[in-house]
Amino acid sequence: MVKLIWEIAGVSAGVLLTALGLDLFLIPNKIAAGGVSGIATILHYLLNVPVGAAMLALNVPLFIMGIYRLGLRFGFRSLYGTVALSLAVDLMAPFLPVPTRDLLLASLFGGVMVGLGLGLVFKYRGTTGGTDLAAAILRTYTGVNIGQLLFLVDGAVVLAAGMTFSSAELAMYALITIFVTAWLIDMVQEGFSYAKAFFIISDRPAEIAAAIVKGLNRGATVWPARGVYTGAEREVLLSVVNRSEITRLKDIIYGVDPRAFVILADVHEVLGEGFKEYKQRGDGNG
Repeated sequence: MVKLIWEIAGVSAGVLLTALGLDLFLIPNKIAAGGVSGIATILHYLLNVPVGAAMLALNVPLFIMGIYRLGLRFGFRSLYGTVALSLAVDLMAPFLPVPTRDLLLASLFGGVMVGLGLGLVFKYRGTTGGTDLAAAILRTYTGVNIGQLLFLVDGAVVLAAGMTFSSAELAMYALITIFVTAWLIDMVQEGFSYAKAFFIISDRPAEIAAAIVKGLNRGATVWPARGVYTGAEREVLLSVVNRSEITRLKDIIYGVDPRAFVILADVHEVLGEGFKEYKQRGDGNG
């Protein structure tokens, strides 16, 4: 029960941020950045209907179809997130100012807030319905990748908004919002890049591995590999370190083998010994 309460609190915080991004920046500036919220924004200006009510009305048939095609796997958190977002958008709108009419600022700040909000919703295992549910339903009919379907659906909404508002600029600003939102969603779920993965190709892997253990008290993983150009059999070392250890590891590697070939890659999350533990929140649907 405690885990469920924690998850509902996380979904609630995400819903609040998402609603603020919509009410403060996107809806007042006619930026329909894809999804059900974008369609609802178009309907708001065409028919003068509340955005939240339109979102809820659009999501009801999606949920019915989702249950029919996908079963009840979406659970309580998804229903809660969908209804809560619709209510929050309409309840807060009359009391919030419009901070800017600059479309670039609105698209950027709106994208940031909505991205952070949806990232939290997804991180705590909820959804807000919308095009992610629509894409999952369409996939059962077409078999096309969900990411591609989301892109097509959101692109269609942006195109419709540009035609409705007779403004190519609004459509372009909406695209900026979509890209910012997607980036923030990934960042919230994956975290900031706080570590580096070293892929080390060397003729002296055992010595480098021993030096890593001794010098940094870090481990390493080794696996066999073969160079395509030379055909030579070698071993590749993988070692993950914190940012503060990057220079020290470079010194260790090149102190052992000045001819080593090293690839550095960003790591957003590391779970396990020497880093952080994964805390499971439970999988109940409530």
